[in-house]
Amino acid sequence: MKYLEKLTQQLAQGRIGRREFLQGATALGVSATVATSMAGKALAAPKRGGRFRYGVAHGSTTNQLDPALYLDGWDLGMDYTIHNHVGEMKADGSLVPEAIESWEASDDAQKWVFNIRKGMEFHDGKTFDADDMVASIAHHRGEDSKSPAKSLLEQITSIKADGKNQVVVELAAGNADFPFVMSDYHIAMLPSKDGVADATSGNGLGPYVLKEFEPGVRASFTRNPNYHKSDAAYFDEIEMLAIIDVTARTNALTSGEVDAIDRVDLQTVHLLGRTPGVKIEETVGFRHYVFPMRADTAPYDDNNVRMALKHAINRQEIVDKILLGHGIAGNDHPISPSLKFHAADLEPRTYDIDKAKFYLKQAGLSNIKVQLSAADAAYAGAVDAAVLFKEHAAPAGIDIEVIREPNDGYWSNVWMNKPFCASYWGGRPTVDFMFSTAYAAEAPWNDSFWKHDRFNDLLIKARAEIDDKKRGEMYFEMQKILRDEGSVIVPMFANYVFAVSDKLGYNKMAGNFEMDGSKYAERWWFA
Repeated sequence: MKYLEKLTQQLAQGRIGRREFLQGATALGVSATVATSMAGKALAAPKRGGRFRYGVAHGSTTNQLDPALYLDGWDLGMDYTIHNHVGEMKADGSLVPEAIESWEASDDAQKWVFNIRKGMEFHDGKTFDADDMVASIAHHRGEDSKSPAKSLLEQITSIKADGKNQVVVELAAGNADFPFVMSDYHIAMLPSKDGVADATSGNGLGPYVLKEFEPGVRASFTRNPNYHKSDAAYFDEIEMLAIIDVTARTNALTSGEVDAIDRVDLQTVHLLGRTPGVKIEETVGFRHYVFPMRADTAPYDDNNVRMALKHAINRQEIVDKILLGHGIAGNDHPISPSLKFHAADLEPRTYDIDKAKFYLKQAGLSNIKVQLSAADAAYAGAVDAAVLFKEHAAPAGIDIEVIREPNDGYWSNVWMNKPFCASYWGGRPTVDFMFSTAYAAEAPWNDSFWKHDRFNDLLIKARAEIDDKKRGEMYFEMQKILRDEGSVIVPMFANYVFAVSDKLGYNKMAGNFEMDGSKYAERWWFA
């Protein structure tokens, strides 16, 4: 049987072919049926080798290496390729330790102890220790920090290393979800010197070592030979190519120039799926498309105007025509039906021209003209969605001028700059995480610049509440506040739809972000 095991191993490693394996196995007395089954399993098992090329819908000349300044899907993919974090989110939604070996909380979840995984090294050979973790977190907390993680970490009152392998964190109040917070993709574990994190070299603990990086064009990586996970990082090399145009991206896949693309054209995805050698994948997660309105800027500082716009959009038509069934209508809050504490009983908002006119009148207006900025960099079909919105709103006396913005620089020049624009969120794994990132008063990524005292008070209270019933009641009220007073229109939740070569192997995919939670680099392999 040792020879049979050797044959199986050779097949899995690609050193012999399927026919050669079957001949060898049957010669050993294994039945043809059993041998065929064994070959299938061996070929499906992960194996190392190959150069994985990914055509990315994102990519801008403003992309850079500092995790505190990550903005888009390009940054996210590069982050998970070169970095490790406190925890890793699995396909079932659970969080498991990654750079950390374990964590423990006090009974009130106000004090947390993180135990460093021993023996881990950065790409340059430096050993990862507690000082590095403390510096990595401090990188986001400084007074001048522009990191989106800054608001997430404001609950920390004390953080210190206890020896080389332990970090103790104390919070202003209990937070049962704190490991999720610490695992935010911005908070990469970085090497440090004299208490300062090295955030710009690309040196990390991740599965691949950065080889080349040309912002807005490409990046390449080689496998980290010292990666601590034995069941990950199967490719020899990774190459990310920024291909913003969806037609060019699709052609790159069908011609074999790349092995995977994200954000396929939903209009033609059924045709793409018929292409030999191509597979379509779809995951349901937390992603939602939005139209944030700056609440600090007229006319959006008047909630009556915001409510008029919320009633003047036909969400279902946009879902039907833009998502083509690959998603569901939203209700002006960001909590996906996939998340615990989603307010399923909250009455859905519908397209209602009379109500739109009513709220416009409450604002002292009979008509209004606004500009809505959009580009397909926000999401595929964003410009078309904006044009549909314009058509929906016209009968209410709302004249929306759609401004088509350049894709390059969209996240730097339009998002959080223009008063009304198209955008998207990949979502977050907990309600608190999502609210703290984008809706808390001082959150750096509060892209509607909205502040609400009751909402912020509930955010703090719910975070520390360990009674699920009471916590759920608070989260329901917060979703209702957002629906009725928030400054973001959430017309739809979108599934992740992407296309890959049928030469790729993978297990059940995570849906927290695109492309298997953006962990493709370490989870996928060539079959």
